[in-house]
Amino acid sequence: MNDKQKKPQKLKARLPRGFVDRTAGDIRAVNEMTAKIREVYEHYGFDPLETPLFEYTDALGKFLPDSDRPNEGVFSLQDDDEQWMSLRYDLTAPLARHVAENFNEIQLPYRTYRAGYVFRNEKPGPGRFRQFMQFDADTVGAPGVQADAEMCMMMADTLEALGIKRGDYVIRVNNRKVLDGVLEAIGLGGDDKAGQRLNVLRAIDKLDKFGPEGVALLLGPGRKDESGDFTKGAGLDKAQIDKVLFFVGITDYGESAARLAELVAGTARGGEGVEELNFIGALVTSAGYGPDRIKIDPSVVRGLEYYTGPVYEAELTFDVTNEKGEKVVFGSVGGGGRYDGLVSRFMGQPVPATGFSIGVSRLMTALKNLGKLGASEVIEPVLVTVMDGDVEAMGRYQKMTQELRAAGIRAEMFQGNWKKFGNQLKYADRRGCPVAIIQGGDERATSVVQIKDLIEGKRLSGEIEDNASWREARVAQETAPEADLVARVKEILAAQAEDRKRAANV
Repeated sequence: MNDKQKKPQKLKARLPRGFVDRTAGDIRAVNEMTAKIREVYEHYGFDPLETPLFEYTDALGKFLPDSDRPNEGVFSLQDDDEQWMSLRYDLTAPLARHVAENFNEIQLPYRTYRAGYVFRNEKPGPGRFRQFMQFDADTVGAPGVQADAEMCMMMADTLEALGIKRGDYVIRVNNRKVLDGVLEAIGLGGDDKAGQRLNVLRAIDKLDKFGPEGVALLLGPGRKDESGDFTKGAGLDKAQIDKVLFFVGITDYGESAARLAELVAGTARGGEGVEELNFIGALVTSAGYGPDRIKIDPSVVRGLEYYTGPVYEAELTFDVTNEKGEKVVFGSVGGGGRYDGLVSRFMGQPVPATGFSIGVSRLMTALKNLGKLGASEVIEPVLVTVMDGDVEAMGRYQKMTQELRAAGIRAEMFQGNWKKFGNQLKYADRRGCPVAIIQGGDERATSVVQIKDLIEGKRLSGEIEDNASWREARVAQETAPEADLVARVKEILAAQAEDRKRAANV
């Protein structure tokens, strides 16, 4: 028998699938981006609201999982009184709960914006995460489509505030009621046709992917893909397919509006939907938002079972290069619409609402492709090095660090093993510190410090060929009285900033 004690097994460090660690650069980019979005929303008169990450599972609306499978689509757990709670799937269902719970205290129309992470218990894949950030704006208690028009204008203004120029984006607008009218006009009204209507919606949603020919197959008998897999179609005849394809193929709404009105004439909701689209079109045009910015586009199908009226989608139209080196259109970065039924679930009375959501991570990727993010300078901290570890010396180093911070200069005192001074300068180099402050016993006795311009030093070191020249040049290092420390560091940082500016303009 081997009495030798087994070595304890180390815990394996591993990131859960579908989740990511965010580094300093990503966090700063998101902060920069959300600050610009927030400014636009505030300008429009919206106020911030924060709801918790968890909601009772039955409050999640259309995302409510089966009672036997409470983790289907969402991450769920039971609290101490055995009630199921779930991490929020989106930011809209929590808003609906908040409005219903505080209905007597809030002022309608209630205009809020919310930013935060949402969670999907779904299979992760490339570019598909289980945790991601959304930034929503909603108006609750506004029944008129002028509220929807305002949302579209705010989306356009937000994209431009982020640096996306006109011509590189379009806000596309459709209406659930119009599609309902088209479906009714071709004989797909009524509860008994619900399954067939859903198949039609799914087919329309594939227009960008498969084109009109592929959608026609999905609307009719079905479609076989390149691998041989067959997708059963909606079973429409040619006349029905032609009417659906006409609807989703409208590129110039002004030219096609009269024919569309004819198509849905006599249906319960179609005519109303056409009127709403015309109203939105007139409002945005009057406000100076032409079809190059906001466009009525019947091909927009945004989870239409969720929405009750206008729907809209923000689409980026410029090309980006994917990981395979191929040029692709970036596509949708957010959208929304009118959802008059969501708050009503809690209230027993109709409560109109409209809003949109920006996919922050996806939009951030697009902005990085355009060079619109991460351009703001992040200056690494000035490093106050540590030569001696006694209380008096440490006190002096800490005092210098605090003086720099008080002057608005990012600074840190070295907190590692101070006995190996060379490692401190290596740390400064790897960190990208612009300046190092050095004070040994001799300097402390005369109340001076050595200030080392690490950026200039790095440049000069490439030009100096031998040790003698190095000693003679005393690379970018000067001695200054302690009292002048802050002023001299500011001068060096300003000179470095000017050098970066000149280099950028070359």
